[in-house]
Amino acid sequence: METMKKAGVCTNGAGKTPVDCSRVLREPLWLGEQDLAGKTLLVYYEQGLGDTLQFCRFIKLVADRGASVIFEVQPVLAGLMEKLEGVSQVVPEGASLPRFDYHCPLLSLPLALKITLDTLPAPRRYLESDASRVSEWQSRLGPRGRRRVGLAWSGNPRNGRDFIRSVRLADWIEHLPREFDYICLQREINPADRQVLEANPWIRTFELEADCSGTAALCECVDITISVCTSIAHLSAGLGKTTWVMLAVGADFRWLHARTDSPWYPTVKLYRQTAIGDWPGVFRRVGADLASVGVK
Repeated sequence: METMKKAGVCTNGAGKTPVDCSRVLREPLWLGEQDLAGKTLLVYYEQGLGDTLQFCRFIKLVADRGASVIFEVQPVLAGLMEKLEGVSQVVPEGASLPRFDYHCPLLSLPLALKITLDTLPAPRRYLESDASRVSEWQSRLGPRGRRRVGLAWSGNPRNGRDFIRSVRLADWIEHLPREFDYICLQREINPADRQVLEANPWIRTFELEADCSGTAALCECVDITISVCTSIAHLSAGLGKTTWVMLAVGADFRWLHARTDSPWYPTVKLYRQTAIGDWPGVFRRVGADLASVGVK
């Protein structure tokens, strides 16, 4: 695999993005050559939740070319994607597909649109949460007395690289200044981390439903989200919220190299390990920056 210069989009040697070869579609693949005016394009997710949340921003650019866009997504994201600008119809994976003229995998859109780092669309906010659900969370959380900090420390354990990106809450918790109102943004919590939460009720924990619309609404209610490289980081940043991302050495391509900011997200700050396994150093820097923010 070679990487498209500047944009960090993986292509094969012929300059084409590999697609899901297990899926056979009769309609032609669109990679930017055909005029889309008056046409219907099927865009379908192909990797994890974070990838869908990060790359869905490109759908607006396709719609701007005159296309009606059908977006096939993971069912847990369907409600959130209903509000995405440029989408004509959202289809949860597994549902019947309507008629379309062309198709394109989501992560191939930057290739088809000839995106570079200089043309990367990075609006402060491109995801929208449901106002009524935000109001529900505000009521559940109660009056705001101190700054609220949302926490996410582990990703999908079925991801082959999860052991690199995820941390143990027990290792992190001692570095968190107690002056803040901490809110757990994790939906799946392993038994060891749940024990830590039960012993530390100052981190407020809620049972979150599978639908990411509810988590998006909760993200709207916090002032800062601190997360490892998982879907919560992309959700918070896509909503335009201040988001701090803790990264291991050799982090994903999307975070580029040796940067503390992200061209993808104007509201993101990156905290990188300086050596393999140096999570304590990351925790100390995050804790020090939190302490300097102030609680009001």
